[in-house]
Formats: sequence, structure tokens, C-alpha cells
Amino acid sequence: MAVGSKDLTPEQLRGLEADALADALAAAKKELFNLRFQSATGQLESHGRLRAVRKDIARIYTEMNERKLGIGREPGADTEETTKEKVG
Repeated sequence: MAVGSKDLTPEQLRGLEADALADALAAAKKELFNLRFQSATGQLESHGRLRAVRKDIARIYTEMNERKLGIGREPGADTEETTKEKVG
């Protein structure tokens, strides 16, 4: 799965499980490493991609931190509010 600002929106990040979020982070870090390597060797054609991948990593870390602090919630987690909305 390619990670990029057009590929993975904040809404999609909120819908990912914790394991999928960790996989997306690992993929983004790997892509960033490869882009930096290409940049150092003069093979990089799209320098804007570096910035997009760094922003994607920041988005993933933000979503992980929100879940840790209880601001965001795990997808599929049923709270009292959503249960009340479904019932009445």
C-alpha cells in the first residue's frame, strides 16, 4: 500500500485499526527512507513527495496519540452515545 496525502486521508486513518495504523506508519517510514536515499544519490525526481510522506507520518502519529489520550477512539468501538443514537 502506497502512503501519500492523496492515498490516505485523515478520515481513512480514523477508520483503521491499531495494527493497520502501525503497518501504515512502517510503510511510510520505509518510503521516506527510500526517498531520502534517492535524494542523496541524485535519483529523486519528485522532491514534493518527501514533504507529503513526512506529513503522512505526522498524521499517523497524531491519530495514534489521540487514541492514546482518549481523544479519538478505535474504529468499531461502541460507546454509550452511539448506542443511544441507534436505539432512539
